[in-house]
Amino acid sequence: MKITILANQDIASNYAINMLLGLLVNHNVSLFLSSQVGSNNNKPKPLMSLKAIEQQMFTETLSVLLDGELSHKAKFKSFEGLSKQLCSPVSILNNINTAEGIEKLKQTDPDLIISIRYGIILKEAIIDIPRFGVINLHSGLLPTYRGVMATFWAMLNGDKTIGCTLHYIDNSQIDTGRTIAVTALIVDPKRSYLWHVLTLYEQGVEEIAKTVKKIVDQDPIDSSAQRSGGQYYTFPTSQDLQNFDSKGLVLADKLEILAFFHTRYLLTD
Repeated sequence: MKITILANQDIASNYAINMLLGLLVNHNVSLFLSSQVGSNNNKPKPLMSLKAIEQQMFTETLSVLLDGELSHKAKFKSFEGLSKQLCSPVSILNNINTAEGIEKLKQTDPDLIISIRYGIILKEAIIDIPRFGVINLHSGLLPTYRGVMATFWAMLNGDKTIGCTLHYIDNSQIDTGRTIAVTALIVDPKRSYLWHVLTLYEQGVEEIAKTVKKIVDQDPIDSSAQRSGGQYYTFPTSQDLQNFDSKGLVLADKLEILAFFHTRYLLTD
């Protein structure tokens, strides 16, 4: 089957895709990346610090190590390294809803589109292309936490359990499509928001692989309309971030992510 993955250029997407490609070895996979989620304009300093760790540190430092001096120990690859497992080199596609972007996507001739952290809202012209539809892995429990940084909001609200939701993208409305599967993870308040997001994707990716197998085997996919209610969340304000900090919670910890990189990305001796 021809599968096109849409993801964001950050460590969480990279981690999820590395795991997923290990489960999609018999498929022809293409990958397009968005440069970011949302705009950097007027974002509070803690969010810019989060981006520096999840995106800049990964692309400018950790990926260089994976492609260079740590390549002999790497079990996971940078985005550039992943190109060897794909139908074509990984490329940035921020204008996916334009005529040019639609044409680039059509060139991959996808039977299925998988979205993971992709930074652009898909319009109907894109959604209508794959015959098996578009599925999205959302790092939050739907419909309670629609929108961005769902795990942040769940942790701020004091939830003891967080989760991922695998759902269809049926239209250009955000996080409203039919639910396919839900996973759960117990919150560890000693761990950062970013650590929780990375860890959530481990189960979420397995649910994607199960869904792909059902499509190939022509088995029915159990999906259900989301119940009413829930809330759409945007990026947190400075006050939200202060409240998060006052609870003793951390957005991202550089040393924690370096340890995560060491244990998840590198082969042990």
